[in-house]
Amino acid sequence: MVLSAVLAGCTASAPEPAPTADLGRQPVGVATNTGPFASGPVKAPADRVWVGAWVKPEVWGQDGRRDAVTEVEAKLDRTFDVINTYRTFDEKFWTETDKEYVKRGSVVMISWASGDTRSMVDGEHDDLIRAQARKVAKAKKPVMMRFRWEMDRPNLRATMWSPEDYIAAWKYTRRIFKEEGATNASWVWCPTEEGFDRGEAPAFYPGDDQVDWTCVDVYATSEYVPLDRLMGAFLEWAAKRPKPIIVGEFGVSRAWSPAQRAAWIRDAAGVIKANPQIRAVSYFDSDPDDRTTAMQFKISDDKAAFDAFRDLDDELSGVKRG
Repeated sequence: MVLSAVLAGCTASAPEPAPTADLGRQPVGVATNTGPFASGPVKAPADRVWVGAWVKPEVWGQDGRRDAVTEVEAKLDRTFDVINTYRTFDEKFWTETDKEYVKRGSVVMISWASGDTRSMVDGEHDDLIRAQARKVAKAKKPVMMRFRWEMDRPNLRATMWSPEDYIAAWKYTRRIFKEEGATNASWVWCPTEEGFDRGEAPAFYPGDDQVDWTCVDVYATSEYVPLDRLMGAFLEWAAKRPKPIIVGEFGVSRAWSPAQRAAWIRDAAGVIKANPQIRAVSYFDSDPDDRTTAMQFKISDDKAAFDAFRDLDDELSGVKRG
């Protein structure tokens, strides 16, 4: 699976040196709704924040995916609450590792790249959509369906066509899932923080009756900016919705020193706690191919940054270590 387009909405210019001083301020709390939320089959935790990740395998395939997650979880000394996984439109759902993760108690979040929205609504892909829906139904356990995440990216306009077309495809697909008995899926709507800064993302929202979790993807790339400032526009918008929030992807780039990355992650923990509507987060532990350091986010091989992530996990998940 190719992930080269996952972060296309982020800037990749060379970073400027930046101090860590502005990470010492009080994190901004905007999304302070504590529920209870209407979040579909995947019920938002009431007393903690789920912590998860996408971990890029060294070798693609089930064994590689398993090894990648297991290695990071061993360093974390516990299993992830949420495991993000990417699938192309026609790529198989409900693989061996999907089943393993759900069986042990983790929530699988399927980030599913859709097809052309107009051809979907025209019925050209019904057999494929129905087959995928039946796979999800067989899971029987609650799963997160992150349908065409980052739909607001400019480089997806050719297949999204318009916000109206995207919403039509969302509703069409969700209806088919219901018809095929895949009522165990919570539907996650996840644009980019840049889309909110541009004022474009809200137009893609299918509606409170169609969405179970709101979501955003957010990265500190070539600018060393705290998490709450990066996703401030999203938080203000999400606070008006009766939905829990999952930060579907977040990360701080290798452009910054290990100490700076660690400081950013520790600050992010405070941001998440100050916004209790955030009920889950998923780190993007990956260095996408053919990217500059400003667009690489792996921390599992950066001791200082990973130690900070471990502290974030402890703080948010309520884990008590000896």
